[in-house]
Amino acid sequence: MASVTKWLRFRHAGTTGFGTLTSAGISLHEGEMFGRNAATGKILALSEVELLAPCVPSKIVALWNNFHALAAKLNQPEPPEPLYLLKATTSIAAPGAVIRRPSYYDGKTTYEGELGIVIGRTCARVSPDEADGFIFGYTCVNDITANDILTRDPTFTQWARAKGIDDYGPFGPVIATSLDPAKLTVRTILNGAERQNYPISDMIFSAQELVSRISHDMTLSPGDLIAVGTSVGVGVMKEPVNRVTVAIDGIGELTNEFRL
Repeated sequence: MASVTKWLRFRHAGTTGFGTLTSAGISLHEGEMFGRNAATGKILALSEVELLAPCVPSKIVALWNNFHALAAKLNQPEPPEPLYLLKATTSIAAPGAVIRRPSYYDGKTTYEGELGIVIGRTCARVSPDEADGFIFGYTCVNDITANDILTRDPTFTQWARAKGIDDYGPFGPVIATSLDPAKLTVRTILNGAERQNYPISDMIFSAQELVSRISHDMTLSPGDLIAVGTSVGVGVMKEPVNRVTVAIDGIGELTNEFRL
């Protein structure tokens, strides 16, 4: 397997750029992250830049009930096909961003640490065996959810609204390539206490199966993000200031503050 490369986006001196993370800092690239690009030979220190979400998806696909352990805990049947929603792209927040609960909402808000799949090539009706050729890499996602909105209308489950609030979709800090997702573990740390620790290998539908099945419904574009769902350990953020880290070895740590 090729060595892991970690891609990121940043703002520096009023300009947005992208590059790869190295031991010396950020190796700047020119061109397109998902197309032709080349290193410029310039290096920036991480301390010199503002990190942005590592790509700009045209859509965010978020899975529900995609882990054996969580389905068993909730006493729900495992689905015969992926269950998913679309999360608003305006929910995107950068690594390190401070996220605030909307002033009109005083209900429960939960964290959901997840693996994210980033698409690298236009992808339509591909097979699971072909899917790896369309996956650019993987990232960390916190699929924040306004739980009380989700089910408060008995006639309509409000997935899009509950998960689509501004800034409720942080991901990053990098997109890591050349990883085997089945070997990864997701950990979520809330205010210093580990709340989630689960293997991606427990997914009902693998990364490749997800890309294949979703691509038969809708064309996936370069930069699109698939949040593969979460497992046991989801919880409410109760403190006035909540520090949440989603950590995946091989990718990195996504940390944000959520404030009530």
